[in-house]
Amino acid sequence: MSDTKLTPMQIVKEVPTSEPATTVTLATHKPKKGRGLLPTRSAKFVVGMVLVLSIVLFAIIAPMFTQNPRSTDNAALQPPSAEHWLGTTKLGNDMLAQLAIGAQGSLLVGLVAGGIAIVLSLVFGVLAGYLGGWREDALALLTNVMIVIPGLPLVMVVASFVPTRSWQLVAFVLGITSWAGAAYVLRLQTRSLRTRDYVYASKVAGERSFRVILVEIMPNLLPLLTAQFLFAIIFAILGEAGLSYLGLGPNSSITWGSILNDAQSGQALGRGAWWWFVPPGVMIAVLGAGLALINFAIDEVINPKLRNAPDAARRVRQAAKTKGVAA
Repeated sequence: MSDTKLTPMQIVKEVPTSEPATTVTLATHKPKKGRGLLPTRSAKFVVGMVLVLSIVLFAIIAPMFTQNPRSTDNAALQPPSAEHWLGTTKLGNDMLAQLAIGAQGSLLVGLVAGGIAIVLSLVFGVLAGYLGGWREDALALLTNVMIVIPGLPLVMVVASFVPTRSWQLVAFVLGITSWAGAAYVLRLQTRSLRTRDYVYASKVAGERSFRVILVEIMPNLLPLLTAQFLFAIIFAILGEAGLSYLGLGPNSSITWGSILNDAQSGQALGRGAWWWFVPPGVMIAVLGAGLALINFAIDEVINPKLRNAPDAARRVRQAAKTKGVAA
């Protein structure tokens, strides 16, 4: 027997042609890590990103070209004109300037509150789901207590006892009252992931728990974490707007909610000053819709049923159409 090694191509050539050859396709490139974690070519995602980025750019660029939002040198309750594109308030404040600064305030509240909520969700959700045992029971108990306690009424009680409220305080209170639901979902998902073979292999190899969570579990939770983060931002922005409308929001900063509160106290509706309350309401609705569309697009990545639903519906319609033509 010769010791000459044959190459794969030589082996293929020596296969008898009388027998059916089986074609085996080998992957020559490793799939990109993280591919498929974010939605691609989704109309919801594209529209949502356009809406959100437009508001973010407006919040960054518009204040550079507007006057002081607290200036009272303008005439009061002026309708939109070439000088004041969105009119003025009862005190003579330029509405475009207030809307731009209010966008910064509302976005900061949403981002800070969402960040606090997602960090607490990671601690009480992912950590509890991975550790198991009595430690999971203790963390789950705190999570269940926070789920039972109503968030917004608690925020209203806390805000009513603090005379001077900054947007940082409001964001902090909103963040620590909105993490429990996300923590519950993350804990259940982590409990499922910790039983996977690759997680067991990492433990047997002597990897530390922190590295196992960070490298093996967290990448699989990325779409879910993103969705929960966006939901926390939406909740914080709407919660701050509701608190400010009731007079319990930040009283040292301008936000979209504080603009609505000023319009309500200034009887803008009765005076017919629609330009005072419509723009901030529209901005809140547009931002919420944009974040919700992005969240829906990410949900389609997380839930295969949602991702395959349009194709299934299309096949059902096509089958019904074919059946109707045949009849």
